[in-house]
Amino acid sequence: MRISTSSMYQNTINNMDNQQSTLAQLQQQASTQIRVATAADDPLGAAQAVQLSAAGSVLAQFASNQSAATSVLQSEDTTLSGVSQTLQAILTQLNGLGTGSDNDSNRQAAAQALQGLRDQLMSLANTQDPLGNYMFSGFQGGTAPFSNSSNGGVTYNGDMGTRQIQISSTTSVATADNGASVFLSVLPGLSDPVAAGASTNAGTGVIGAVSVSTTGSAGSNTPYSITFLADPTTGALDYQVNDTSTNPPTAVGTPQAYTDGQAITLSGGESVTITGTPQVGDSFTVTPAAQGNTDVFQTIDSVIAALKNPAQGNPAALATIENAINTAHTQIDNTMTNVATVHASVGGREQQVTALGQANTKEALQNTTVLSSIIQADPATVFSQLTLQESMLSATETTFASTQKLSLFSVIQP
Repeated sequence: MRISTSSMYQNTINNMDNQQSTLAQLQQQASTQIRVATAADDPLGAAQAVQLSAAGSVLAQFASNQSAATSVLQSEDTTLSGVSQTLQAILTQLNGLGTGSDNDSNRQAAAQALQGLRDQLMSLANTQDPLGNYMFSGFQGGTAPFSNSSNGGVTYNGDMGTRQIQISSTTSVATADNGASVFLSVLPGLSDPVAAGASTNAGTGVIGAVSVSTTGSAGSNTPYSITFLADPTTGALDYQVNDTSTNPPTAVGTPQAYTDGQAITLSGGESVTITGTPQVGDSFTVTPAAQGNTDVFQTIDSVIAALKNPAQGNPAALATIENAINTAHTQIDNTMTNVATVHASVGGREQQVTALGQANTKEALQNTTVLSSIIQADPATVFSQLTLQESMLSATETTFASTQKLSLFSVIQP
């Protein structure tokens, strides 16, 4: 087959154009270190790169969420530590009261100290997290969760929601606990029954802490009253235990003779001791922790109010104050148990975020490595191909130049 000179020239030029295009592409890869700049460079690689880039964006968002969750949880961790320390300081104040050596002046000073600690606790309850949300307001992040109530205690202005942040494709973590679950709740199974004396008692009876020998029995979830009355025959002081979960209350056994300091058996493995000399008509209660007052602010307000009442030289008034102190001690102990449980949960969530953060970092690194292997050029390979392409183009140009001389006219002598 005959090949015309013009065809040969055109083929050679097209070949050199292709080689120059390939050379330019290799020079660009050598300069930018990018192998897949457009889909045309490698359609399959470009598709994989798009998928990997999308996955990388998701992982980056999870990393950002994990950082935010860690910051908020650490803030709650610190706040709950402050709450526990404040409650312990309140207990320390209460432990120093109730003795006969106290006078009205001492109790007034203690009431002022407790008021300061109460204000401190209120400030902690209205703490804002690093994102600017009120920590304990549930979904109402822009609303301060607690405000003082006119009749003592607080009003909860938040809701029962729990804010969450998604930290992986399958996991969301709670980044806050609503205030009702922290400051207005106790744990029924872990809290002590609360013993209290009526504020109208006229005698000197003081009720102690409840002793529970059978935890979890049905009786331990029953509220009781202990009422003092005179024996109709002898006139001696008796007491009657009543189950107040019914209306009217149901008597538990028959009236028993009262002995100062002797344990009074209730039911369900519970007993309590009353010291001093109650008067006929005086009454005391034993209430399951979750069925009575669980507002820690109300507890503090009640004991502050009791301490402010003058009682010096009045044994009955002193007994009323001591009962208020003992009741507050038990209730604050129960709140501390609840706060400690919430605090432990926050620590567990911090560990969960940390573990998922480490896994996310590892996955992001793997994703970046694979993406890099697809779109980035290998310097050694590129420079090797570049050198080869330059040699091929040079050879083609040399050959073409030599071919141009293959003509009879070049050998005809003039």
